Amino acid sequence: MPQPIPAVSPSSVRSHAHRPLLFTALATCLLGLSLGCGEGVSESIEASQYLGESSADLQHCGRRDTLLVGNTRGHNVVRFDAKTGAFLGDFIPPGSGGLVAPDSLVFGPDGNLYVASGDTPATSAILRFNGRTGAFIDTFASGGGLFRPYGQAFGPDGLLYVSSFLSDQILRFNARTGAFVDVFATGNGQPGGLNGPNGLEFGPDRRLYVTTEGSVAVGGVPTFPGLPSQVLRFDIRTKQSEVFIDQPAPSPDGAGFVSLLGLAFGPDCDRPHGECDLFVSDFANDIRRYDLRTRALEATLSTNYTGTPTRNFRGGLTFGKDNRLYTVGFDFTDPNLSGAVLRFNGRTNRPLPSHGNPGALFVLPTSTLVRPIGIVYSTR
Repeated sequence: MPQPIPAVSPSSVRSHAHRPLLFTALATCLLGLSLGCGEGVSESIEASQYLGESSADLQHCGRRDTLLVGNTRGHNVVRFDAKTGAFLGDFIPPGSGGLVAPDSLVFGPDGNLYVASGDTPATSAILRFNGRTGAFIDTFASGGGLFRPYGQAFGPDGLLYVSSFLSDQILRFNARTGAFVDVFATGNGQPGGLNGPNGLEFGPDRRLYVTTEGSVAVGGVPTFPGLPSQVLRFDIRTKQSEVFIDQPAPSPDGAGFVSLLGLAFGPDCDRPHGECDLFVSDFANDIRRYDLRTRALEATLSTNYTGTPTRNFRGGLTFGKDNRLYTVGFDFTDPNLSGAVLRFNGRTNRPLPSHGNPGALFVLPTSTLVRPIGIVYSTR
């Protein structure tokens, strides 16, 4: 997402008869703790309430649908209930493991959470955290010229692809060891080039999709010489690229420019004969939905939740259960850069606000979110 802002200012136990069941549930939970809370171990909300513990204290004994959101200005990752929107506290505390300005959040093949972190060459890295507890594990990948990592994607070739925004490159690392492998692609300052690489996502065709901002890094600073913001598609075997989606017209609710950012493939892409669509978020507002086969624009989902054009910017995308699409954003006219989470039906495009809220608002604007960009759905 661009650093400058072009053209704008910125239930309880009621009877002793429940006790045998209750303590069985508690024993199951404790067993789950001793086994690391593996899959198939259910949490017991009743047990936690009976014993005076909060449900949050025992929720890790089983799966809970959550949304993890990265705060670029809070240097932390917070968690929300993906069903109700309730705030569940920090998942990764501020600065844990050297976390700085987190951007994209991705679960790896090992089930751990990988976070793009850092805004200088010295701090730029992919940090690895326990996917269940949020505990820091290690600095998984760094070096190779990595400068302000944004998007990241685990490839079918056993490599981790990372967009290095302030060097206009995509770097590759060993997905098992984190060792630097090579520079996969570099920008050329021309239309159709890798200019300001942002989101990365592998499609069902095993090709790499990349959003570009249309910026060119000069001395570690993004400049905007008028290049288009596009979606590129790479063949990872040949490293050849093509413009998959050219720059669309600016959103009528936007800030007068286009800066494509998040990528997510629709829920039907996993079906043998499903219609596969690509969803693309625009930092300057809206989510656009494209047919992966024809590249045609099928729908535009409005993400203007402030009611006034140009006031809110948009972050990444993630799909949850029941084909629900989530995105995060923030109001840049708010000095605190407070953020909000929006929710849509990923098949019908219909806004799905939480109870009593307007539009697509799932989590109302809150100071808990401080210029949020990265978002990922989790059942861990």
